[in-house]
Amino acid sequence: MFLQKKLIGCLLIGILMISAAFIMRKETPTLFLIGDSTVKSGKGKGEGDMWGWGNFIGEYFDQGKINLENRALGGTSSRTFQTRGLWDSVLVKIKPGDVVMLQFGHNDGGQLDDTARARGTIKGVGMESKHIYNPILKKNETVYTYGWYLRKFIADAKAKGAITYVCSPIPRNNFKEGKVVRSNDSYGLWAKQVAQSEGAFFIDLNNITADKYQKSGPDVVATYFPSDHTHTNAAGAKVNAASVVTGLRALKKSPLNKYLLKP
Repeated sequence: MFLQKKLIGCLLIGILMISAAFIMRKETPTLFLIGDSTVKSGKGKGEGDMWGWGNFIGEYFDQGKINLENRALGGTSSRTFQTRGLWDSVLVKIKPGDVVMLQFGHNDGGQLDDTARARGTIKGVGMESKHIYNPILKKNETVYTYGWYLRKFIADAKAKGAITYVCSPIPRNNFKEGKVVRSNDSYGLWAKQVAQSEGAFFIDLNNITADKYQKSGPDVVATYFPSDHTHTNAAGAKVNAASVVTGLRALKKSPLNKYLLKP
């Protein structure tokens, strides 16, 4: 009788372990988007006729197989998304097999310690730092380079078992001598360098969309920007969302691509 009970107990434990493993394998992964207002403007409801590409990227995915959380916030830089605790609120939810896609740069060029935003980062990808007094947070802070903050995103995500995709920032509505101004010698370049050095996937969103803008011309592109040269309306955001997917499909061995709907 004792041996029978012991055998039944072992069988039950084995069944439970197999069931738990099966459930873990079947758990739906989540794609987390982080970035600034060009990824999600306002509350993501089109306030002021402004939309981020994160609002429309889900149309390209089989959302029965992958969840999508757009956690971007307007006005943030790679620095303030971390110092304001926004990254921590995402990080705590990440589980192995999830995906993080990030795009920063539009706000990183600001001042380090101005009284309005204090959101800038040091230019480049090096290890430089500067000690400042942050008048917004009312405390001392060490500010690092744009590349330093991107590397931290990638390292933190990897530590949680997530896959990371780095996007260069979308181009602004900025033509010079008939050509779209690109960030190939600044944030676009630095995003690429960090992705390559840290083993993250890179989507050259800046150039992919800039090529489209160049082909469409300044008159058409102007219709994508209702209020300034940075924030897009729904039509412009859809152009950028499509560019993200174009970049994804061009990546070899991209794990995220298996969740894309067939074109």
